[in-house]
Amino acid sequence: MNQNFSERILKTPASFIREILKVTENDEIISFAGGLPNPISFPKEQLRESMERIITEHGDKVFQYSSTEGYLPLRQWIAKQYKKTYRNDIEPEDILITTGSQQALDLMGKVLINQGDVLGIEEPGYLGAIQAFTMYEPDFAPIPLLEDGLDIEYLDKILKEKKMKLLYTVPNFQNPTGLTYSKQKRKELCEILKEHQTYLIEDDPYGKLRFQGESYPYIGSFGLERSVLFGTISKTITPGMRLGWICTKNKELMRHLVTAKQASDLHSNIFTQYMVYDYLTNYDLEKHIQKIKSLYLEQSTAMQKAMKEYFPENVSYTKPKGGMFVWGSLPEGKSSLELFHKAIQRKVAFVPGNPFYVDDSKMVPAFRLNYTNMKPPMIRKGIQILGETMKEI
Repeated sequence: MNQNFSERILKTPASFIREILKVTENDEIISFAGGLPNPISFPKEQLRESMERIITEHGDKVFQYSSTEGYLPLRQWIAKQYKKTYRNDIEPEDILITTGSQQALDLMGKVLINQGDVLGIEEPGYLGAIQAFTMYEPDFAPIPLLEDGLDIEYLDKILKEKKMKLLYTVPNFQNPTGLTYSKQKRKELCEILKEHQTYLIEDDPYGKLRFQGESYPYIGSFGLERSVLFGTISKTITPGMRLGWICTKNKELMRHLVTAKQASDLHSNIFTQYMVYDYLTNYDLEKHIQKIKSLYLEQSTAMQKAMKEYFPENVSYTKPKGGMFVWGSLPEGKSSLELFHKAIQRKVAFVPGNPFYVDDSKMVPAFRLNYTNMKPPMIRKGIQILGETMKEI
């Protein structure tokens, strides 16, 4: 039967997390598996008011076909924000509205990647990116991730040996590790990439969720021509609307991205774009984000305290200052997949490390925990069970 399907789809694995989430729909499961924002942070009442207002004020426009690039006032708003944090010369035409960051990944793959092209990715890296890019059959070049960002020496070696078409990064509170690139590492990375024809993606869904420490400039802000930013409302307003964007000053790249999006879906949901823009201009987004950060700080602190109390001393873990994830590691030679199967029997779920590696067949001692979708008492209970299970193996 396989001859009926493309080699491309047969080589692309199903999302491990999506399969886990099917299991965790059971209310009895304490789940640290998904990267789910806490539902109590959704501004439901304000969004309802925005929905009613756009129908009243704009009528048929919110129900009609629209331009591929996206709703202009929304793109103007995004460009204005980037002028504060990224580059002063960002304009609305540098913004393409996408159906979440996942479509942004797909579009970049369509536009840039031919079979066998070298694609650099963090190791461990975001499994959604691995899945999306696998469709275009690249030659993945995993770059080890250190505590302060990519291993620059290793990256430099790969760049000198191979023509790397694209490098994908999540520099703020990286998924899955929760780590953040240092300011110095960002400068070094920019300087190295200036010497090559490599496009850089900075995927930034978590940057606004810093609850400790200072924020750093984007890598591309130090003067990188082939710089591409991904943004989204999924972690600050709501993920269900699937609204994200690509920002780049590279005109040729943007032209091809628009063409690829036209071929894909004509345009992203225009009703959502009107509604989100109305929300952004009528309510205090920063105040809303501050509430989210306070909530996540409480949940992160609860998880860190419980891990310190219940995890064996030879289990290490990151201590993120924002975002949604903690990355843990069992002693060398132990399998997080084995731990997962034993923990799920005790109704606790997490994501073992395997799916975050391009070669997911090897034994990986690491694992990812999400703290944003559970109340502190349940976090403590789940970590206690997980710690007891670790001691068993």
